[in-house]
Amino acid sequence: MSAAERIADNVFRIATGLSNAYLVGEPGSWVLIDCGSEGYADEIRAAAESRFGKGARPEAILLTHGHFDHSGSAGTLARSWNVSIFAHQLEIPYLTGQSKYPPPDPTVGGFMSFMIRFFPNKAYDYNGLVKPLTANISSALERWQIVETPGHSPGHVSFFRSSDSLLIAGDAFTTVNQDSALDMLRRKREVCRPPVYYTCDWESAHESVQKLAALNPRTLAAGHGEPMSGSEATRQLHELALHFPIPEDGRYVRQKPVTNETGVVKLPPPVPDLVPRIAAGVGIAAAAAIAVGLANRSR
Repeated sequence: MSAAERIADNVFRIATGLSNAYLVGEPGSWVLIDCGSEGYADEIRAAAESRFGKGARPEAILLTHGHFDHSGSAGTLARSWNVSIFAHQLEIPYLTGQSKYPPPDPTVGGFMSFMIRFFPNKAYDYNGLVKPLTANISSALERWQIVETPGHSPGHVSFFRSSDSLLIAGDAFTTVNQDSALDMLRRKREVCRPPVYYTCDWESAHESVQKLAALNPRTLAAGHGEPMSGSEATRQLHELALHFPIPEDGRYVRQKPVTNETGVVKLPPPVPDLVPRIAAGVGIAAAAAIAVGLANRSR
C-alpha cells in the first residue's frame, strides 16, 4: 500500500513507482493530480482513503500531461470513482486515441534514456472521460494557479499555490538526476531538467522552467524525485532556468515535431540508434559462444 506523504497544508504525495501522484484538498473537496503508470489504481485509492476516509472520491482527476507514467491509472480510477479526467486541450488528442505522442528518443543520452527502450510506449484512449482543463473544476483549486508549461509535451501544465509558494511541476523539471543510475538509486534531491527521452521541444521546455522560476516557489513537488523545499530548492530552480542543459544531440534536439490541437502533424526523422544493433551483436556472439561450448562438451 502506498502511503500519502504530507508535503504541505492539504497536499500529499503518493510515490507510484517511476513517478509521483498528488492529493490536493481536504475531506469532501479534493482532487488527484497525476496517477502514475497502469496498475496503481488500488494503491492510490487506498492512500486517498487513508487521508480522506473510507469511500473517499475526488471531485476530479487532473493530469499535468498524458505520458504513460502519469496517466496510466487514470481510466480505472475515473470509472471506479465516476469522475472526469481533465487535461490541457493540447493533451487531449493523446488521451482519446486521436494521436500518439512523439515517440521517446533513446539516443539523447543518460541512464533513463537508455532504459526507455525497455518500457512500453503505450497510449491510452479515455474518450468520453477526458475534458479540457479549466480553473473552476473544483473548490480544492480555488487558491491554485494553472501554469501552462509546454516543452516536455505539447500541453503540459503545472500548478502553483502562491499562499505558500508551492509548485506541482509535473515533468517541467525533475528533482532527481535521471541521467545517473546512482543518483536515482540514492534518491538524491536535485533540481534537474525534464526527462530528456520524452521532451520534444527544448526551447519551450527552457522557457517553461524560466516561467516557473519567476514564481519563486519554495516547495517543489515534481513528477519524478523527492519533494524539495526551502531557499536551496528555489536557488537550484533559478540556476536551472539560467543554465538550462539542452542535450548535445537527439531527434528533437535537431528538430522539434509539429503538433496542434489534433495531435502530431509531422515528426522529425529518427536519429540512428546503434544500441539495438550492438545488443543484437552481443546476443549473437553469446549464442555462438554457448553453441561452441556445448559442441566442445559433447566431444
